[in-house]
Amino acid sequence: MAEYSIGQALKEFLDKSKLKGEIQALQIEDLWQDIMGKTIAKYTDRLQIINGKLIITTHVAPLKNELIYQRETIIQRVNEAFGKKVIQDVVIK
Repeated sequence: MAEYSIGQALKEFLDKSKLKGEIQALQIEDLWQDIMGKTIAKYTDRLQIINGKLIITTHVAPLKNELIYQRETIIQRVNEAFGKKVIQDVVIK
């Protein structure tokens, strides 16, 4: 039987768990202001990750347009923040 640290065991569990997307969404919410800036974070209502898609919800129409133009930048910044490829696409609602 192999020995694991608690951190390694939790990481392995989360990698295989359906909770992975929810936990990553919580992590993104914590980093969102650093990733996208204070103004965008202020007007972002909700962040979700479902099957490698970052779903961003906002009710501000000009912000929706800006986020649509910045999709590739958002993917790049989020993946850099995680240190691995977590997001493949961005959906703006």
